[in-house]
Amino acid sequence: MSEKPEIAVGAVIIDADRLLMVRRGKAPAEGLWTIPGGRVEKGEYLSDALEREVMEETGLNVTAGALLGIFEVIGDPHYVILDYVADIATSDQNPVAGDDVAEVEWVQMDLIKDRECTPRFIEMLTGWGVLPR
Repeated sequence: MSEKPEIAVGAVIIDADRLLMVRRGKAPAEGLWTIPGGRVEKGEYLSDALEREVMEETGLNVTAGALLGIFEVIGDPHYVILDYVADIATSDQNPVAGDDVAEVEWVQMDLIKDRECTPRFIEMLTGWGVLPR
């Protein structure tokens, strides 16, 4: 087990009634659906990490917005994940899966619950008001 928790960021990107989701292509959570994001590198601002991770995983240019919530995954490694709202630069951009993800797509909000998502993902988005109760 790593000595200290790792800091990561996630991007909640909504376009109309759709959420941008990625299916993880590598461990941890390989094969499960979630939002784009990843580890913060040493010396990197959280907003820069978020924008970089979204670009790497989806090919989309985004602008980090407000902190939506904090999510924790205790395991090996232990992650503290700060999830932010993010806006895409232009709505005509099409996402393309990067190296760390198997797939990327816009998912209708009412269909998210039908995906095989990372643990507590649905509950987290519901608690933050992104998904209806």
